[in-house]
Amino acid sequence: MDLVFRTATLDDLPSLLALEQQCFTSDRLTPRSFQWMISRAHGQLVVAEHQGGIQGYALVLFHRGTSLARLYSIAIAVQARGQGLGQRLLQEIEARALAHDCAYLRLEVRSDNPSAIALYERNGYRRFALIHDYYQDHADALRLEKRILQHRETRSIRVPYYPQTTDFTCGPACLLMAMGALQPGRLLERREELQIWREATTVFMTAGHGGCSPQGLALAAWQRGFRVRLQVNTVGPLFLNGVRDERKKDVMRLVHEEFCAQLAQSSVQQVLGGPLDLSRLLHDGGQPLVLISSYRLTRSKAPHWVMVTDCDPDFVYLHDPDVDHSQHRQAVDCQHLPVSHAEFAKMCSFGSSKLRAAVVLYAPPAQVPDANGDPGPGAAGNQFRPTRYSPPLSSSVKT
Repeated sequence: MDLVFRTATLDDLPSLLALEQQCFTSDRLTPRSFQWMISRAHGQLVVAEHQGGIQGYALVLFHRGTSLARLYSIAIAVQARGQGLGQRLLQEIEARALAHDCAYLRLEVRSDNPSAIALYERNGYRRFALIHDYYQDHADALRLEKRILQHRETRSIRVPYYPQTTDFTCGPACLLMAMGALQPGRLLERREELQIWREATTVFMTAGHGGCSPQGLALAAWQRGFRVRLQVNTVGPLFLNGVRDERKKDVMRLVHEEFCAQLAQSSVQQVLGGPLDLSRLLHDGGQPLVLISSYRLTRSKAPHWVMVTDCDPDFVYLHDPDVDHSQHRQAVDCQHLPVSHAEFAKMCSFGSSKLRAAVVLYAPPAQVPDANGDPGPGAAGNQFRPTRYSPPLSSSVKT
């Protein structure tokens, strides 16, 4: 069959809707969804055309700020099946994803669709998750992934995913994920998410930034028995520029000063400035929470905490706790996001002050009892002694 592959236009809408009705009995894309995908989505809708008629389509969405693409939907007309069109559409989508600097392509497929599963697995896609009750008719979905550049090694530590349940608890959500990675089987509960926010937030009942400071998160983790490294490139209270009321700024300063006083009495390792060596931190068993500017992910100019799950020579991999349904993102789209090192370096510098901050958790120190049954000298976590902030680094030092 002589086919032409091209990007869909709004003129294709009637044909696309007819194809959708023919191919699917549930989970159909609506006219409004197709219009959005064609004209506004951060992706591409590709149609296969033969003699003026559309024989199939494939829709790929690009995850903004990352190197991840998602095959959202693929459909083939009845009269075009059995002629290799599915294979060709898949190759077309992979080529377009590569042209968009994507390294991974992910998709969901019904677990009771063996022909589609076989197509994907023949093309190098591997299963990595099963999602129960995914479709409208309650069918399960297999989650498949293919690295369209090269294979990467994975860590032995599994980082669980926990989505934030409020607009202001990205930090606590990341802290829950880090603790769950270091203590497999630990329950990740909303009650603790909100409790951590109460402990770590820099603002209480004020306008402006309502999230958690790196100092507050570091203390919350330390108080739960973890060894903690706190790395920031500034010594003062953060996010004051986002609040105009001087009385509210005073509240933020007082909270920050109290955090610092508590940190001085803790075993949290405090580091001022310097590069964030993710490879070394991960190799040493650390679980880094990193503050980023969410602009490169969601176009929202706000500070945002993400969980680093891995890195390799090409990418840093993130769990993003923010599930943004307005951007057609689901929880499965926010896990192990591949971000190039260059892009990550840009996103983890926040605001005009180029703020950089990270909180790294390590497993709790071994509780080794002595002859009297008391914890041994390693129990207090003295491997990470409190260190005072060094003088501000010069502008020539990379932070």
